[in-house]
Formats: sequence, C-alpha cells, structure tokens
Amino acid sequence: MQEIVGGGIRGTKSYWAAIREALRGSHQDFTEGSLRGAIVLLAIPMVLEMAMESLFAIVDVFWVARLGADAMATVGLTESVLMLVYCAAMGLSMAATAIVARRIGEKDAEGAANAAVQALFVGIVASVLIAVAGAASAPWLLQIMGASPSVIETGGQYAAIMMGSSVSIVLLFLNNGIFRGAGDAAIAMRVLWLSNFINLVLDPCFIFGLGPFPEMGVTGAAVSTTIGRTVGVVYQFWVLFAGSGRVRIFTNQLHADWSVMSRLFRIAVNGMFQYGVAQTSWLVLVRIVSTFGSAAVAGYTVAIRIFIFAILPSWGLSSAAATLVGQNLGADKPERAEKSVWLTGFYNMIVLAGVAVVFIIFPEPIIRIFTDDPAVIPFGVDCLRIISYGNLAYAYGMVMVQSFNGAGDTFTPTVVNIVGYWLVQIPLAYLLAYHTSLGTNGVFVAIPLAEALIAIVGVILFRQGRWKQKKV
Repeated sequence: MQEIVGGGIRGTKSYWAAIREALRGSHQDFTEGSLRGAIVLLAIPMVLEMAMESLFAIVDVFWVARLGADAMATVGLTESVLMLVYCAAMGLSMAATAIVARRIGEKDAEGAANAAVQALFVGIVASVLIAVAGAASAPWLLQIMGASPSVIETGGQYAAIMMGSSVSIVLLFLNNGIFRGAGDAAIAMRVLWLSNFINLVLDPCFIFGLGPFPEMGVTGAAVSTTIGRTVGVVYQFWVLFAGSGRVRIFTNQLHADWSVMSRLFRIAVNGMFQYGVAQTSWLVLVRIVSTFGSAAVAGYTVAIRIFIFAILPSWGLSSAAATLVGQNLGADKPERAEKSVWLTGFYNMIVLAGVAVVFIIFPEPIIRIFTDDPAVIPFGVDCLRIISYGNLAYAYGMVMVQSFNGAGDTFTPTVVNIVGYWLVQIPLAYLLAYHTSLGTNGVFVAIPLAEALIAIVGVILFRQGRWKQKKV
C-alpha cells in the first residue's frame, strides 16, 4: 500500500487513506508538502461541516412544509432576519480564523489560544445583547419583512425563540472558526454532526407532538434547532478547554488582552459589514419577493435552501483556501498561499459546474421533494433554475472572498460586496421585478448577474497581491 507523503496523496488506496485521515482529524503541517493533499485534508471535513450547518435549515423546511405556506413563509422570513445575527457570527468567525491561522503558521500555539480567548470574550458579550433585543422585537421584525398578520400569528413565537438563541448561533460559528484556523477542521465537522443528529431526532417530535413531546407546530422547529446548537456549543467548549486540538485554552489565559482584542475587533467589524452587505441585499430581495405573496416567498425559500445545501462543497473548499492562506502567510510563504487559492478555485469550478447541470435540467423534481403545493412549485422551479446559471461565478467569487478573509483583509471584499450587492443587485432586482414583465423572475435574474461581477472584480484585486502584505 502506498502512503500519504508530505501532505501529498499517491495511489488509489492512499486516496481512501487521506479521506479517513481527513475525517479522523489530520495533524499534518499544512505549510509543507503537497497543496493537493492539504486541500483534501482540510476540504473534506469543512464540506461536511457546512453540509451539517445547512442541514438545520433543510430539515426544518422539510417538516414545516407539511404545515402550509404561512409556516413556510415564517421560516423564510425569520431566517432572513437571522442573517443579521449571522453577520456578527461570520465576522467574528472570519477574524478568529485569520488570527489563529496566522499564529499556527508561525508555530505560536500560545498566541493562537490567546486569540481564541479574546474572540470568545467579544462573541459572548455581542451575542447576549443581540439575543435579548431580537427576542423582544421578533413580531415587529417579521412585520418589517412584510409578513401578513396570519404569518405573524403563526410564527411570532418561532421567530422569538430563534432570535433568542443568538448566543448559540454566534458561539457555534465562532468556535468552529477557531478550529478551522487551527487546521482542526474535523473537530468543527463533528460539532455539527452532533448538533444535527439532535435536531434531526427532535424536529418531528416537537413539531407534530410525537410520543411524550408536545405538539408545537412551527415553534417546535425552533425549539429542536436551539437544543441541537446549544449541545454543539457545550461540546466545543469541552474540546477547547479539555480536548486534544491544536488550540488548547488554560484557565490562566482567561484574561483580556486589549491589543489582540483590538486587532480582532477591527477584522471582525469589517467581516460583519462584509457579510452584512450581502445579507441585507438578500433581505431586500426577500422583501421584494414577499410583495408577490406567501407562495412566492415559500417557493423562493425552498429553492434557496436547496441551492445553498448543494453548493456547500464549494463553501468547504473556500474555507480550506482561507486556512491555507492564513497559515502559509504566517509561515512566510506567500507564493504557496497564492498557489493554494488558484488550485482551490479550479476544483470549486468543477464541483459547481456539476451542480448547475443538475439544477438547470431537473429543477421541478427536486423542488417537489420538499413541497407539493401547486402554487409554490412554479416559483421554486424558476428560482432554482435561474440562479444556477451563475455557478461558475460563485465558484471563483467565494474562493477569492475567503482568501482575502484568510489573510486578514476583510476590507477589500467588503468594498467588492458593496458594489456587487448594493449598487448592482438591489437596483437591478427592483427594476426587473417591478418595471418589466419578469416579476419574481427579475429578482432571480439579478442574483447571478451580481455574483458574476463580484467574481470578476475579486479575481482582478487578488492578482494585484496586496493581501500578501496584510499583518494580523
């Protein structure tokens, strides 16, 4: 049997050995050896981690769809509002990944642990404030998003519980960002496996009142998801304080380091704004779609959830690129960092081309897996088919954005997002939806066009190479 040598993969049997190692958790040095081997070892658990995160939403949609269009609209509109929570979570996660990866590349384990502690301090304070404010204003937030009175009545409690669970959401993202930056992608993957297994079991129980569980309808989906995420966070803390990962926190490190916290906060704020620009654009798109009725929102929600789940391999690959960039810059190997990005982008293009073919040819059978509502299906089919035309743009766009983030340069992709989403996607969606005969299809068409622009600008800026000089 041939071996995995220096991070490279040789021979068919060794490919399976690499997959087993990736799932088990690799302790190889990602700043040395074959980049292809490093991408495999990082991307496989990251892909599965992302798949598990999206599975929360997919499972909820699968069961909630049985409750009708109002329940489906509740999930879609609440998820849109939660994007603001994800902004905080993603910004902190980006910052933690960048700084931890840089310290690991420098072989500074204590510095990596200190960065993790400072990130946790910021994350806990921010998430508690968000949770309190969000839970109290949940019905009002649904109303702002265009929810009808029946949707607010059906889903007000669901929205309040989901907003109140912001602490679990933020910490789940943040801690997994620490693990990814350290190269412990398998730990992040196992966290989401555990959380999703709990959600999978509890979702139908709380929604339909199976066995001893109360029948809570759409609210039950929020309860089961929150329980699953919370258990995952508890497991993360156990690993950070008592596990055998590359980042190990000791009690004597639990103090504020204002210089590290300040650097982390600057990166995180840009990251939050970067993600926020994208997500507020999606909020506006949902708001536009909502003016065409609950069936339109439901169809859009189903299609977007399916699409996000299907492109998760590319999110995993993009996250692998971020880790490789951060660690190799820390090891003073900028050319290796750049090469890892182009190689990852090529793999991403292959993956998303396959996804596009399936979704463009077979959108209706896929949508029908999740809903048989004749009013919802046409919207879902159109949305899934149209946005899939932008897959090649998504492939390189995601890798470029994550590579900047891995270098600690969250400002550049923020500017790119402002241009692509606020200056192009929103005006174009409004124009096509209300001033042409396209209607909701106008919103769907604006999505791939904006993503294509973001990818092109991202590639141009990445080739300029200023990200190589970024200090974190």
